[in-house]
Amino acid sequence: MLDLPSQKRETRYGIPAADQILFNRYYIIGYSFYFRQAKWALEIVDPEKIDIERTDSFRPDYRIPEMFRTDLIDYEHSGYDRGHLVASANQSETDIQNSETFLLSNMSPQHPQFNRAIWKKLETAVRELNAKKRIYETYVISGPIFDFSTPVNWIGSNDDNGVSLPVPNAYFKSILTENNRGSLHMWSFIIPNEKSNQSIESFRVPTKKVETMSGTLLWDRLVGKKIEREKKKVRRMW
Repeated sequence: MLDLPSQKRETRYGIPAADQILFNRYYIIGYSFYFRQAKWALEIVDPEKIDIERTDSFRPDYRIPEMFRTDLIDYEHSGYDRGHLVASANQSETDIQNSETFLLSNMSPQHPQFNRAIWKKLETAVRELNAKKRIYETYVISGPIFDFSTPVNWIGSNDDNGVSLPVPNAYFKSILTENNRGSLHMWSFIIPNEKSNQSIESFRVPTKKVETMSGTLLWDRLVGKKIEREKKKVRRMW
């Protein structure tokens, strides 16, 4: 039997658990039936920057069972953006590559002043890191964080057949780079789902904290004391 995860480059350093794993052409989604959205999204940032138009082809992901699947109507008049986990600008070599990022399985309800500001700045910073000559590959895993000790907002349909979608309290992004000497370096961030005037540097956290708060085991194919130290470290910005 084929080991499907081993066939995807994105899974080289691990793939977390999820209710449904969605293998796309250029990235992977771990979907949560309970939260009706991705638990995580895993990608390798595309180093090619070709000037193609952003497709904006938002659409449901029909691979997900209907009772757990979100639709465009769930975001209408909600006050929240359909926020990308895998950024559109990270996958921009071909039209189909960019179009894949607009599947609703890659979306999560984000506050507009979060999605269009601090989250976008972090996405841009990751691309700048990936563009450095010494960087061979950049792996990124992003996802929502729910804090049920605080009120959780909901969007979506309210009828018996509708899907209600909880709004995450925060989002995480964990970045793993391999440089031209084969060394691995790790950065992780947790940013509240709200407007922020702080720098992205101020949201750096140990990767271990992301694992604890998201319930996700990150980069699990990497083992050993050196990796444990790396996961506990808050590395300086690049």
